[in-house]
Amino acid sequence: SYSRPFLAHASIGPSCGVAHFHGGRLEVWTHAQGVYPMQKDLALLLGMPAQAITVTHMQGAGCYGHNGADDAAVDAALLAQALPGRPVQVVWSREDDLTRAPFGAAMAVDLEATVDGGRIVGWQHEVWSNGHSLRPGRMPVPVFHAAPLLEPAFERQVAINMPVATGGGAERNAIPTYAFGHHRVTSHRVLAMPLRTSALRSLGAHCNVFASESFRDEIAGDLGVDAVEFRLRHLQDPRGRAVLEKVAAMARWSSRDRREGEGFGVGYARYKHNGAYCAAIARIEAQHDIRVKQVWIAADVGRVVHADGVRNQLEGGAIQTVSWVLKESVQFDRTRVLSGSWSAYPILRFTEVPAVEIAVLDQPGEKSMGAGEPTHGPLAAAIANALADAVGVRVRDMPLTWDRVQREALAN
Repeated sequence: SYSRPFLAHASIGPSCGVAHFHGGRLEVWTHAQGVYPMQKDLALLLGMPAQAITVTHMQGAGCYGHNGADDAAVDAALLAQALPGRPVQVVWSREDDLTRAPFGAAMAVDLEATVDGGRIVGWQHEVWSNGHSLRPGRMPVPVFHAAPLLEPAFERQVAINMPVATGGGAERNAIPTYAFGHHRVTSHRVLAMPLRTSALRSLGAHCNVFASESFRDEIAGDLGVDAVEFRLRHLQDPRGRAVLEKVAAMARWSSRDRREGEGFGVGYARYKHNGAYCAAIARIEAQHDIRVKQVWIAADVGRVVHADGVRNQLEGGAIQTVSWVLKESVQFDRTRVLSGSWSAYPILRFTEVPAVEIAVLDQPGEKSMGAGEPTHGPLAAAIANALADAVGVRVRDMPLTWDRVQREALAN
């Protein structure tokens, strides 16, 4: 059994919106990811025709999915409607952003495997999760933070779960891409939502790959088989094999020298099962604290159009993953979110950023695929596997903290 907590977007700059209501028209400037869905829900919220609303996209800080950008812009729009002719800017406070913006859904994953002759021949993956999207424009009522707080109030909505055919939400990367004899995946959509959830970078892939690639390492360890070789034993896709072999060569996996308190781990996945291929190796130090010291990433994103842009996406995703895996967890009680400051919701500091080495396997004859999200699952698993390699116990719940290492050690 594996899990991840609710995660915040935790953008460096908090959410902001500007609105101007004049002559019966509303203009909104926001760092929303969808200006037309935003226009649709603003029309519903304000009782205005959509044609009278213009939404202009502006660059914002760290919009890795559905953060508080829409909500800050709606606050500005409500104020602008009440003050015709006067432009209104709303900047959320840090506490607003960390406690009121949508969160990435908490998840729990149970796995079971049947092994015969050194191979996995049966695989069961069961996942529990809230929905992963509460974006505007998809429901008959507006979904903004302010909507259920108005008079009359709009009904509070429950996050939806996208279909597997379009990449999935909770099930994203739950279906194995390895050649197992049989597999079964069961998804439980949790409708009771203690916190408001919506899209966060990589959606369910982060936890599903963390869980499945950690479990594969555990099986390989029980069999006494090298972790990379065990994956290659089950991996038939030549492009997948290529990124796994490449990252192993980059990290000198077969000749790695593990010092005391140090560990190496590997993880692999093809994002959404039809997107970019990514393999990761992490080197960590674990002595009274857990530090990711070095990361190697090999990725195949198809045809590379802008090499520097691809590398930036992969490196940024890797650094964010380290923060998620080691530090981040939304804290709350029965009445409110408690983690409304950097001290209560710490993120990775610049001094803690690991060295990151990237290799991109260009495929000029193949279609281009996204580079923004394939790192999150494989690297999360690689860090967990490196931690187990370093300390000899397995932590299956994120974030991976030294307290949890000690608890697992005592339990075993």
